Amino acid sequence: MKISFGVPISGPWARPDNMRTVARRAEELGYAGLWTFQRLLYPEGHAMGPVYRSVHDPLITLAHLSAVTERIELGVGVVNAFMQPVMLAKQLATLQTLAGGRLVAGVGLGWLEEEFAASGVDFAGRGRRGEEFVRVLRACWSEEVVAHEGEFYRVPPAHMDPKPEPGPPPVLMGGVAEPALRRAGRIADGWMSSSREDLTTIDQKIAQVKAAAEQAGRDPGALRFVVRGVTKVRTGQRAPLTGSYAEIRADVDELAAKGVTEVFHDLNFDPEIVTAPAQEAMRRAEEALEALAPAS
Repeated sequence: MKISFGVPISGPWARPDNMRTVARRAEELGYAGLWTFQRLLYPEGHAMGPVYRSVHDPLITLAHLSAVTERIELGVGVVNAFMQPVMLAKQLATLQTLAGGRLVAGVGLGWLEEEFAASGVDFAGRGRRGEEFVRVLRACWSEEVVAHEGEFYRVPPAHMDPKPEPGPPPVLMGGVAEPALRRAGRIADGWMSSSREDLTTIDQKIAQVKAAAEQAGRDPGALRFVVRGVTKVRTGQRAPLTGSYAEIRADVDELAAKGVTEVFHDLNFDPEIVTAPAQEAMRRAEEALEALAPAS
């Protein structure tokens, strides 16, 4: 089981100095990875809550942190298919090379219609779009001449260089519905949970992804299963990854027993963190970094 940490990317605490502090300290403490997420916009009057109100770009954030770290993985969970895949392939390839092969690329279908509208992309057919999206990414990273004619994307025969070094990043897919789980098993390097996942039954979703991989002739044992930990340090409250530090660590062990291969503690999804003054949020984050660090 890998233990990772979400960098400050949402709310007042998401300042460049705080991002660097968390990244460097996480690496010093032996965390496996740093994670970001994408929220392009927040529709006026929407009920999403403070987590999504003010969010930095995830890839530019990781590029910045790649320059102040050396070993820790850099994950985005997730970028959504309202983006243009050829442009994204170029960005991810460059980031993979600049980071020395430390990138993990999470891809999602997206669920906020307003983001699709603002991007000029049809909201319908997201499942088929997502599958073709991944094919285009991988073609750009691996084929000498990229040529694609699909339902959603067209790439005239062309070179896209340089290729990512030392190779393409692993691609994880999100999604909660059964078709999304099967898709992850068929075509992705793993699956990652959403912030609303019921962690008490996550083993059932992992089993569905593995079954789809096996049916596709792939090795289910090679897949990664990453949990976005909506981690909330509380006294007198109890839920998966909510409670005392000892209780949260025990929850991580239970997730490992259910087949999860990585948990990243994401304090961005704690409303008390993203609405707190930056100094207080960082005090709590630095305490959590120490208390939840992987065993040496």
